[in-house]
Amino acid sequence: MAISKLNFNSLNVTPTASKGIGFDSGADDLEASFSGGSMVFISKFTSDGSDDTATFTNIDSTYKEYVFVCTNLHPQTDSREFQVNFRDGSTAYDATKTTTYFRAYHDEADSATTLSYDGNNDEAQSTDPQYLSSSVGADADQSTSGILHLFNPSSTTFVKHFISTFNHNTADDYSQVIYVAGYCNVTAAIDGVQFTFRTGEIQGGTITLYGIN
Repeated sequence: MAISKLNFNSLNVTPTASKGIGFDSGADDLEASFSGGSMVFISKFTSDGSDDTATFTNIDSTYKEYVFVCTNLHPQTDSREFQVNFRDGSTAYDATKTTTYFRAYHDEADSATTLSYDGNNDEAQSTDPQYLSSSVGADADQSTSGILHLFNPSSTTFVKHFISTFNHNTADDYSQVIYVAGYCNVTAAIDGVQFTFRTGEIQGGTITLYGIN
């Protein structure tokens, strides 16, 4: 069998550079009509410095995965947990959840480290908010940042899985990373997501919502 080689310099794909390029059914043809996967911007929350909640209600069957990118969320009150909860068709953000919670930390003095499972911050069939960061500091330069993935929220057959990774400055000057994974144990669709600090306002930062196409 002969091997055919292509000189990429001879291919003009400029008009469709944002699309996937591949061979179609012809012997010597390229097909550029199909699109690759992408993150699609949906909406963005920007704190005005006095927000009780950051709420997203544009969750539907359009995408099988939603990604929340949280950047420099600053608490009003020192040593507070940043948390999330989910709405399953009612007006309340209280979907039943079962989760796991791991953490690692290292302090600025280079004197303390840990990697551990934290059974105090996981949930077992609870309607309470799930902590994503703990003991976030309220100094002017302290905040929490991270990413939450929510999978197939409109399914009415399966539970709704989510995973998150967040890092933050604690009130006592530790860098702490939190890994959370779990599921909303409901058959109803998840149609809303709400972020808060355990007490006090969100006094800075952004949350950007994307759909995975």
